[in-house]
Amino acid sequence: MRVVGIIPARYGSTRLPGKPLRLILGRPMLQWVYERTRSVKKLDVIYTATDDERIKAVCDELNIPVIMTSDKHRTAANRLAEAAKTISADFYVQINGDEPLIEPRAIEAAIPDYIPQDKEFGTNVITEMTDPVQVIDTSNIKMVFDCGMNALYMSRAPVPYPFKSLNFKYYKHVGIIGYNKKMLDFYADSQPGRFELIEGIDTLRFIDYGKQLKLSIVENCRCLSVDTEKDLEIITQIMKEENNVH
Repeated sequence: MRVVGIIPARYGSTRLPGKPLRLILGRPMLQWVYERTRSVKKLDVIYTATDDERIKAVCDELNIPVIMTSDKHRTAANRLAEAAKTISADFYVQINGDEPLIEPRAIEAAIPDYIPQDKEFGTNVITEMTDPVQVIDTSNIKMVFDCGMNALYMSRAPVPYPFKSLNFKYYKHVGIIGYNKKMLDFYADSQPGRFELIEGIDTLRFIDYGKQLKLSIVENCRCLSVDTEKDLEIITQIMKEENNVH
């Protein structure tokens, strides 16, 4: 079974332009993500998928495999779908290029032992939220799933609602998603579904159309994305402490 990791990286972030190339302790953010991802033994190879020659040039300089994709893609899944036309694999793992603290164990959790190839199939990593502030934060996607760990719904609102019981946990989506080729092809060929349009969550498309999205819980999973200058300052401070940099 061939499993490929793909790091979507675009230069044109509205809140933090040039985000993948922003330096953290003297190294591009993308390099931190790639090097942490390299320790995942289940991945056969890791590519960066980008639409920008500046990112490609840095990847070439750092010996990071890179593939050029269109600059028209609205979502990471669309970029992966294009990359999958060139890169052959049984399974593709989407790894966010703006999480320099990404945990290899979370990436591993997105790769199941068995991957069906006769139907659309995907995976998503989730982790428990213990802070009430996280639960009401609309940037945290709350996940609802059945007894077989199949996704039933996801929302920016706190779901489920504690009407009759407080005896449950809230789980949030971690930005590590796995797809077989059929799932990526479906995404590329389909239009946004009803709830995707309402919630503004592109992964909801799979649930809108009844596709299987299998969830994996990773305990105490740290997922901190860099979206603003403030986020970059926070991540840099954490990494200084972890790397004993003064």
